[in-house]
Amino acid sequence: MARYDALLLVSFGGPEGKDDVLPFLRNVVRGKNVPEERLRLAAEHYDLFGGVSPLNGEIRRLLEALEAELADAGITLPLYWGNRNWHPFLEDTVKRMASSGIRRALAFVTSAYSSYSSCRQYLGDIERARAAAGDTAPTIDKIRPFFDHPGFIEANHARLAETLREISPERRSSAHLLFTAHSIPLAMAEGCDYARQLEQVQSLVAFDLPNPRRIVYQSRSGPPSQAWLEPDILDVMRDLARDGVRDVVVAPIGFVSEHLEVVYDLDFEAKRLASALGIELVRVRTVSSHPRFVRMVRELVEESLMTPPGECPPDCCPRVRA
Repeated sequence: MARYDALLLVSFGGPEGKDDVLPFLRNVVRGKNVPEERLRLAAEHYDLFGGVSPLNGEIRRLLEALEAELADAGITLPLYWGNRNWHPFLEDTVKRMASSGIRRALAFVTSAYSSYSSCRQYLGDIERARAAAGDTAPTIDKIRPFFDHPGFIEANHARLAETLREISPERRSSAHLLFTAHSIPLAMAEGCDYARQLEQVQSLVAFDLPNPRRIVYQSRSGPPSQAWLEPDILDVMRDLARDGVRDVVVAPIGFVSEHLEVVYDLDFEAKRLASALGIELVRVRTVSSHPRFVRMVRELVEESLMTPPGECPPDCCPRVRA
């Protein structure tokens, strides 16, 4: 059995007040040539929610549930939390781990899929944090992508079943299911299994449902000249309205936790369009701290204690610049 001293939860991070928003967004786009005016436009999305992303609160609830789950299983690893873009920063957390004598840790990243931004970039974040911590930095092994883990599928299925019960029985089976994920550049998608994994997840989550369904994408950014994964959810909703569809269920399976891009793009923008089109739209909650998802994390930790995670091939999920 592998010897680990700690479990590190790694996430994206989010602002928790209006004064945090622009500094947070500058962290998100650091190293990219993004004009300040674009950041200020993006900040307006956060203003609708008081400058607070739901993500950090979600992670705190996950940590609390996970601490109890691990204790019940007799796993005594201390829990740490570090973010890519906002407090608590990953670099600060790894320094604190080093000063506490942690020498080898498992890392659970709150992203289920394989792509540059959802997997390899986090590996780079971890290595930069270790370098900043110096010679005493712990070795950190990232737990594998978990898109196909039964716990992830079952938690998403349970969330979807909860939401379908909100629709009247006579209309439930004809509601269109739109499974959403963050779009990525097409060139990036061609270098990884992201789109294929999403298709696999939606087929497993909805395996027992008769409803028409498809994968759609949201949150596109970048220059118009760069091709991104399509179709966009808003374009699909317009097509459905023209076909006379009146019930749509949106399931953000590309996200583990509630996120500003979920609540703005879906709860605000997509619902506003749905109202204009005469569509009844209901949105499925992310798995967040669903008990089956929490148990999945514990199972992944146990798996990694028995067999340490392997390293990704050096050429997988390459970065693609605009």
